[in-house]
Amino acid sequence: MFEVRGLTKRYPRVTALDDVSFRIAPGEILGYLGPNGSGKSTTIKIITGLVDASAGRVTLHGIDAEDDPAAFRARLGYVPEEPHLYTHLTAPEYLRLVGRLRGLDATRLEIEIVALLRLLDLEPAFHAVMTSYSKGMRQRVLLAAALLHDPDLLILDEPFSGLDVSAALLLQTLLKALVRRGKMILFSSHQMQVVEALCERVVILHKGRIVAEGSPRALEAAGDARSLEEAFALVTEQEDYGPRVDAMLEAVSRR
Repeated sequence: MFEVRGLTKRYPRVTALDDVSFRIAPGEILGYLGPNGSGKSTTIKIITGLVDASAGRVTLHGIDAEDDPAAFRARLGYVPEEPHLYTHLTAPEYLRLVGRLRGLDATRLEIEIVALLRLLDLEPAFHAVMTSYSKGMRQRVLLAAALLHDPDLLILDEPFSGLDVSAALLLQTLLKALVRRGKMILFSSHQMQVVEALCERVVILHKGRIVAEGSPRALEAAGDARSLEEAFALVTEQEDYGPRVDAMLEAVSRR
């Protein structure tokens, strides 16, 4: 079980995260949604150890991220939104580096690298340095790096960014397979249709607080909405952009 309890992050002039609590059970993908500035990235940075919380606890199978950070992170895989890599390396070279830093057995590591790169359709670029990779290809290398050590919890921040249709379908299939194996996945995304397809439960943040939680269907029913996107717009107080768009089009169409 992965659990976040009372997570809070205060800065001198703003509270980025305010008493956020949720849990993910084995075999579950939790959709983590919110507009820009809602606290999603802050949550992920705290979980992954990039930022310290002002208050609250994060635990994975009873291991506290603050009390034993090494043991906690050993069970965690993370795919950030931006694919920052050592692009002068080939994908196998980069994955070897990650595997060695994680203390993985060298022989076993080579087998896993080949298997993951084949799985993610990167075998044709096996010997190419990653400067030649598209953003979507780099994203798949990050996913391979996150899976190398067989983590219990996978943190995905906009993992479909830059992926073409085939790669996106492959990733959806992979995530469903991981869930069937009992993995826990925190899935942060702006792509509502993908969230609806993958997540049985979602959490929606607004201004650092949880404003809705439940299945996509339940959230739609609660707001009398026709889609998760509509329910999201309602609980996060999104502006009706119709009048603004009409005014802009009127302005540019004048002759």
